[in-house]
Amino acid sequence: MIPLAILLAGFSLFSAFSIALTHFRGEAYRDQAVSKVMGLLLLLALAGLQVAHFAWLYSGQPWVTAMPYRMTLFAVAPAFFLFSQPLIQPRSHPGFRPSLAGHAVPVLLSPFLPEALALPLAFVIGAAYLLWLARGLYALRRERANFRFEMPMLGAVFVIALAVSALGLFQAALPDKLFFSLYASAIGLAFFLVQTTLTLRPRLTVEVRETAQASYARSTLDKVDCAAALDRLGALMTTERGYADPDLNLPALAQKLDLSPHQLSELLNARLGKGFARYLRELRVAAAKVMLRDEPAASVLSVGLNVGFSAQSNFYEAFREIEGMTPGQFRKLKGAKPAG
Repeated sequence: MIPLAILLAGFSLFSAFSIALTHFRGEAYRDQAVSKVMGLLLLLALAGLQVAHFAWLYSGQPWVTAMPYRMTLFAVAPAFFLFSQPLIQPRSHPGFRPSLAGHAVPVLLSPFLPEALALPLAFVIGAAYLLWLARGLYALRRERANFRFEMPMLGAVFVIALAVSALGLFQAALPDKLFFSLYASAIGLAFFLVQTTLTLRPRLTVEVRETAQASYARSTLDKVDCAAALDRLGALMTTERGYADPDLNLPALAQKLDLSPHQLSELLNARLGKGFARYLRELRVAAAKVMLRDEPAASVLSVGLNVGFSAQSNFYEAFREIEGMTPGQFRKLKGAKPAG
């Protein structure tokens, strides 16, 4: 068990660094500063825990009993909550929202707690946060068709976290190093599930936030002719190539359709089964496929820019997510030769 835990602790450090560099860059959190900061803080905290676990399991260094470890342990659950809440419980949701300072109280009090009480209490608080977030995740159950693969993966992360929280209550009664081996392994497995999910669907957080906003909002389409609005949307995005504007966003598109952003978001989710970000990427990738097949003299970069992607990396990421291959691989598969 210990060798596996050491291996997963090392993987966690690599995974935390990788997610920080890829998932939290660019526009995914453009209007979600709190989520971005707390997400990076969460990665740092989990990496710190895994460093302590590695030191204890590999060389017997008792970092898991040090004050920084205890404070970091208490910081994980609030950081995870503050990262997740704006995504699955948008501002339109009327739930109770403590101040940021309120979430820091357990961390600040942790140095003054008796050692025998500190770890079990940290996991009790963690379980409370997870159950609180689970309510928001459960509210999105009607949208699970949009996240057939991702929901079970993220649900597994919740189950792992709850299982560790329950195990933490009995940490003192477990054999030497067993609890920390299990805890390090659980964190490593959670990192694996999250990284796999984000690799397959890089803009998952954006899509979850859009779906949550549409789910929590009252219906805004009562006075909207949805069929006509969808016709106008189709004409604007396909006939007029509205998707090719690299600066196109939800408010701008809604204004062109004489809708509010909430109305357009609900229209896309209710009638097309997808959020704005996914809808726009699918249109751009579909247009790129036509160009890649029919215009062999055009470079891959020029194709991506022509259909509205602002950078080659964004183009490759979206194309791989939707088609399961790179633009170059698609071009070769379809028999077109790239510009030489």
